[in-house]
Amino acid sequence: MKVILTSLNARFIHSNLAIRYLKTYTKSICPGINIKTMEFTINDHTDNIVRQIYIQKPDVLGFSCYIWNITQTLEVVEILKKVNKDLLIVLGGPEVSFDAKDLMLNNKYVDFIIKGEGERSFKEFLTALKERKDYNNIPGLVYRDEARVIENDTPPPIIDFKQIPFPYDEFKTLENKILYYESSRGCPFRCQYCLSSTAGNLRFLPIKRVKEDLLKLIEYKPRQVKFVDRTFNCVKSRALDIWKFIMEHDNGITNFHFEICADLLDKEMLTLLSRARTDLIQFEIGVQSTHKKTLEAIQRKMDLDKVKAAVKQLGKNNNIHLHLDLIAGLPYEGYNRFKKSFNDVYNLQPEMLQLGFLKLLKGSGLRKTASEHGYVFKDNPPYEVLKNNYIEYDDLLRLKSIAELIEKYYNTHRFDTSLNFVIVNCFDTPFDFYEEFASFWQTKGYFNISHSNESLYKILYQFYQEKGEKHELFRDVLKFDYLLHNRHGKIFTWFNENPIKDFKNRCFNFLKKEENIRKYLPEFIGLPAKKIYKNVNFEGFQYDVIQIYRDPKKIYAEKKPTTVLFKYDTGPQVIKKAWFRAVNI
Repeated sequence: MKVILTSLNARFIHSNLAIRYLKTYTKSICPGINIKTMEFTINDHTDNIVRQIYIQKPDVLGFSCYIWNITQTLEVVEILKKVNKDLLIVLGGPEVSFDAKDLMLNNKYVDFIIKGEGERSFKEFLTALKERKDYNNIPGLVYRDEARVIENDTPPPIIDFKQIPFPYDEFKTLENKILYYESSRGCPFRCQYCLSSTAGNLRFLPIKRVKEDLLKLIEYKPRQVKFVDRTFNCVKSRALDIWKFIMEHDNGITNFHFEICADLLDKEMLTLLSRARTDLIQFEIGVQSTHKKTLEAIQRKMDLDKVKAAVKQLGKNNNIHLHLDLIAGLPYEGYNRFKKSFNDVYNLQPEMLQLGFLKLLKGSGLRKTASEHGYVFKDNPPYEVLKNNYIEYDDLLRLKSIAELIEKYYNTHRFDTSLNFVIVNCFDTPFDFYEEFASFWQTKGYFNISHSNESLYKILYQFYQEKGEKHELFRDVLKFDYLLHNRHGKIFTWFNENPIKDFKNRCFNFLKKEENIRKYLPEFIGLPAKKIYKNVNFEGFQYDVIQIYRDPKKIYAEKKPTTVLFKYDTGPQVIKKAWFRAVNI
């Protein structure tokens, strides 16, 4: 019997942990069954997906189903069943676990659905299929019996997590992809917008097993290992032990991503984390809202003062990438109240701010109580909210425009100095800036077209021309931001001209002086000036842009010709921000 387990991932860089669990768990208990995994993305053409699966000639085909792939998955399944009526189609995952019987009644090409945690049920299903036994005792299984669809009464089992093998039996198909890892299942919290609130008991792998697994992942040296534990630091001792282990076995390449509750970080944790290599660890922190009534309604327990204090301390350490989340459309949070949540989180200056929009997922608490809050939402995946008693569709559309500008400007960090300058000098709050900037984009029709790197800088300058003073000063600030992130980029012609005469010769003379190299570029000691020049950049500015960088309120600064030396990372990683100093040439 040949079994293929597959899924349509959202992006190429993603991998699917669920199908790997099913494969390794079933193979360890059901020898003789040939199980293969295949992965595609939602951007792959449906016909190509069908072709690649069909030529494998599987007897059983299992799909892992989520809100982002269910529509295309059902299309693939229908075509495959039409060309091979004997192929058995099995679906699993969160998108089919809460209305499995109805889904099968409406999609005659689906033969089986396994609800909930699937490892044990999938193993029993394959055993029954191989031994030609009945399906009626398999927990969590929904199946066809001629014209009927039968849903077994026994609920999906809670897996003994310790019995599930390490999910990666090989790494050859995972090059350049994120590897997902799970050291615990379940969640200690009951947030009503999240399916993790329905996940059942919180279970942990033994710490010895976690360390053995991590050594295998660290040895492979992937770019990122993403822990999918719903609240990784809910048990302090485990979190500390794992972070220490990762730091002690750091391979210098792999980054580890964790979803955490920031208010659970105490002094001991923060002290340990301050010693981590820069970019070894990433934290995703779901703030979602700073409105107390909203947090109570969604049953999200959080001490906001502790969250702010922890995030500020992590920011001071400047070695851990922070990703903070907000959700628009939650109960009791209208447009004006959401402004405060936005400003509260923005002012914490995380590396990434994710402005998401509430989705009423099947099985979630908010979907069950949707009528209480007047929710109107899309009938089809991803079930995104369109309006409720507190916020209108017009308002959500405005927030979507703001979210797009957050992605284009804030989250890229290519405009940090410029954004700070505009916000501090021209607006009362960050939200006021993004709201008006989004309106400017809408009026100009900029949301409807793609933009080059130069175009994004120029649009911000156009906007500032309508809002601010000293336009020449702001052009210098934009040029400074550009040079921080573009090592070999050609200076745009509309930037301020270099005010310093005989500039190139002055730069070479600077690099020929040993005392300058020792002071600013000690790693280049002994190299000729021409070779050093290829690894650095000099640029002249009409204003002291470094003063503006440190204090963006210096809007009335007088002209002061300044030369800035930029030094870029020469390693394999993407340049984040150049090292820079003001120098005399």
